[in-house]
Amino acid sequence: PELGQRSPKSIAALAGLAPFDNKSGKLNRRSQIQGGRSRVRRALYMAALSAIRTCDRFKKIYTDLAARSGSKKLAIIAVARKLLVVLNAIIRDKTAFA
Repeated sequence: PELGQRSPKSIAALAGLAPFDNKSGKLNRRSQIQGGRSRVRRALYMAALSAIRTCDRFKKIYTDLAARSGSKKLAIIAVARKLLVVLNAIIRDKTAFA
C-alpha cells in the first residue's frame, strides 16, 4: 500500500532490498540485504529475472554490474531494487513505463 508514496530509499528498505552494513568492532564484512517483507522481495527477485531476459534496459544494468562486481546474484538483487524504484515512480507519477 505504500507504493507511490515513499522515497526510493525507504521503499527499498521496506521491501528488504536495501543493503545494510555488517560491521561490529574490528569486523568489516560485506553489506547485505535483510529485513523487510520477504514475500515482496521474493516476487521482485522473480520479476527481476524476467526483466533481465526481456527488457534491454534491465539487461544492460545487470550485465554492467555483474561484470563490475563479479557476483551475478548481487546484480539480480540490484535489478530487483531498480525495478521496485521504477514501479514506485510509475505509480507516483501516474505514467506508463517507457
